[in-house]
Amino acid sequence: MAQESPTFSPLYRQIKTLILQALEAGEWRPGQAIPSEQELAARFGVSQGTVRKAIDEIAGDNLLVRKQGKGTYVASHNDPRALFRFLRLVPIDGDLSHPKSVPLDCWRAKAGQEASRMLAIELGAPIIILRRLLKFANKPVVVDEIYLPGELFQGLSFETLQDWHGSLYSLLESRFGSRMIRAQERIRAVAADRSTSEALKVAEGTPLLSVERVTYTYGDKPVEWRRGLYSTAEHYYLNELN
Repeated sequence: MAQESPTFSPLYRQIKTLILQALEAGEWRPGQAIPSEQELAARFGVSQGTVRKAIDEIAGDNLLVRKQGKGTYVASHNDPRALFRFLRLVPIDGDLSHPKSVPLDCWRAKAGQEASRMLAIELGAPIIILRRLLKFANKPVVVDEIYLPGELFQGLSFETLQDWHGSLYSLLESRFGSRMIRAQERIRAVAADRSTSEALKVAEGTPLLSVERVTYTYGDKPVEWRRGLYSTAEHYYLNELN
């Protein structure tokens, strides 16, 4: 029987793992500059080229941002450019105006079978459910139902959502220290039911996009599950493949 050969990780990948561990531990906060390549090279006992290659990969994953002449910073959802990483709905007229989030409801519940599976939490664990509208040019375009682990977002309330003027992810990052770093979506076509048609001001039966998303933080830990219904009368869903 052939013996399996040991697998070795390239040095820059090992450094990448160490940097990611420091990010996960909160050593450098969102929006904060990380140490220079020279300082990190000294810290890890490797060359600057090795550190640079590790940082390039992390920046390619949108976890770090290089700023010309300033250094490298931890990516933050407070950066307006981060919004359209996770919101792929684009106006047909090309006007990328920022949507307004309008909270409709927020309540606490216990995780059922589907929520516990999607969020990888115990059945019956506390969760927070919120419903909100996204408006573009004051027109309702998206209605979301969002499920969050209750233990991670204690203190999140309807009033908090009303008072916040940035994106939901910037709120969860700034107030609760939860960094959303990647998401997986499932998209299909559905017809608007009565409740959705009233929220989006479309006729009942109007075709909509159903976008179900699970969002992950460091360590591939799910921290959000949402189900959104998108009106595409004046918008389309843009996904760049490369």
